[in-house]
Amino acid sequence: MEESFVCQWSDIRSLLSILQWWAFNVTVIIVNKWIFQKLDFKFPLSVSSVHFICSAIGGYVVIKVLKLKPLITVDPEDRWRRIFPMSFVFCINIVLGNVSLRYIPVSFMQTIKSFTPATTVVLQWLVWRKYFDWRIWASLVPIVGGILLTSVTELSFNMFGFCAALFGCLATSTKTILAESLLHGYKFDSINTVYYMAPFATMILALPALLLEGNGILEWFGTHPYPWSALIIIFSSGVLAFCLNFSIFYVIHSTTAVTFNVAGNLKVAVAVLVSWLIFRNPISYLNSVGCAVTLVGCTFYGYVRHMLSQQPAVPGTPRTPRTPRTPRNKMELLPLVNDKLEDKV
Repeated sequence: MEESFVCQWSDIRSLLSILQWWAFNVTVIIVNKWIFQKLDFKFPLSVSSVHFICSAIGGYVVIKVLKLKPLITVDPEDRWRRIFPMSFVFCINIVLGNVSLRYIPVSFMQTIKSFTPATTVVLQWLVWRKYFDWRIWASLVPIVGGILLTSVTELSFNMFGFCAALFGCLATSTKTILAESLLHGYKFDSINTVYYMAPFATMILALPALLLEGNGILEWFGTHPYPWSALIIIFSSGVLAFCLNFSIFYVIHSTTAVTFNVAGNLKVAVAVLVSWLIFRNPISYLNSVGCAVTLVGCTFYGYVRHMLSQQPAVPGTPRTPRTPRTPRNKMELLPLVNDKLEDKV
């Protein structure tokens, strides 16, 4: 009886963690789109800077003040040699996401973001000469096909926004791949990642945002009918962005990898639906089919990764030299996509 109760509570906890993750993720996306479209605040660098500032403050409060999460100690030398390059890619990733959100609908942006597994596999194959099981390549076919169909049939297509979203996928893939080498030896969770990377990202982005968007913001402030109310919404998006990181930390510790993968793809579907209900951007039948194919492909890709990771090594297999072109073990046949951390803001 007690065992059954514990099992039920574990299921309820997993469901609640997924729902709060969905809520924060979708809310951040919708609020950012609202800022660009409804508030006419067309300054993605500044919005990203606000997110980094709020995340840096939030990480400090959670770790140093409230002590809700222990601090992972990093050597001062490693902060510049390892954390800073990661922060640079992290910054580019978030900025490109916000830039794409300014120019294209949420539904299109979220669908393109699902292209990340494919870009990760291709980058590792081209740059690092890493080989993958044929089933990994096969699982990417519906993702690529769905993205192509969605792009061709998108009624609100914008080339600049499309390119920003696509390069955002490449930045996400690069960040994931670099993390294995640069952060080797450090087991970062989402809170510690934000604690270390957000201050660096703020340093990197603050000056470009000031130089490129400063005059435009002053002009917007003088012409907007309710600037202070709008600023509250903008800074609230930064607070929500940090809360999203905290929700990721919670959901990682409450669900399995398979559950997270399925929930992540359903989350995209929820974001697309909610954004359409709010912004009413036109979506054609073929466009929705392309989005559905992409999400199904992502789920299938996650299933294939999990299935291959569970397969034991074949006994008696002769050892081969460890060269850059030869996988050291079966896990090296898997791409380095860290599904659980790709939503960090």
